[in-house]
Amino acid sequence: MKKIIVLLMAVMMTMGLAACGGSADGSAAASGGESDSYIDQIKAKGELVVGTSADYPPYEFHTEIDGVDTIVGFDIAIAQAIADDLGVELKIVDMSFDNLLMSLSNGEFDMVIAGLSADEERMKTNDFSDTYLESKNLILVRKEDESKYTTTDSLKGVKTGAQTGTMCYDRIVPFVGEDSMVGLAKVPDLVMELKNGKVDVITLDYMAVLTYAAENDDLVAVDCGLPSDDEGYSIAFQKGNTEMVEYVNGVLAELKESGAIDQYIIEAQELAGTEE
Repeated sequence: MKKIIVLLMAVMMTMGLAACGGSADGSAAASGGESDSYIDQIKAKGELVVGTSADYPPYEFHTEIDGVDTIVGFDIAIAQAIADDLGVELKIVDMSFDNLLMSLSNGEFDMVIAGLSADEERMKTNDFSDTYLESKNLILVRKEDESKYTTTDSLKGVKTGAQTGTMCYDRIVPFVGEDSMVGLAKVPDLVMELKNGKVDVITLDYMAVLTYAAENDDLVAVDCGLPSDDEGYSIAFQKGNTEMVEYVNGVLAELKESGAIDQYIIEAQELAGTEE
């Protein structure tokens, strides 16, 4: 009788373990194995979801390719290279720049690439890759005003536009004054305000300024000595996702070494209508 009881208990324990496993095939995902890693989850769903704000040529912007509206730019080319390395499709989600990091923290994307600087405040809530590009800031003005704004001192009290939530906005405030700032979510809206005389200056990263100057005969790029983004540009991830940070850093290192990033920049500038 004792032998029978022991045998029944053994059978019951085996059945209980099978139920806890949740998978008859003993897969790694069911047993909490390697496929539970974040990268394995991306591979399992077959896509890398990337957040951006596609109004910032040549970094990320809309253009028509074969009659189809397409988001392109050298940030997008980098994202595509990461997706290719993972062996998955790239899915781009376009939204307002100032909502990107909050949406990332909420798990809406796997990463954010959008001409983004990893400053001290942002690093409190998100993790960042190594920098993939250094940057500097220019201003965009109407052609007839080109000689007016050649130094930072000349910006004092001037009606100035910048994209909300950006380092460009924060960096120019001390020279202009908060009361003279106009913040908008979309860069094309800022450019329209400049053309219509609602603002006299807008500040963007230098390649974005060069792009809009090349596309608009009535606008010019000016270097008035604004300080550069010391942090450069990085890719953002959810806080604590060190696995993705390390993986993407590896891909970025290969892209830099091969010269691919430089080629992406050239191709993006050509698509956007300007070359550095």
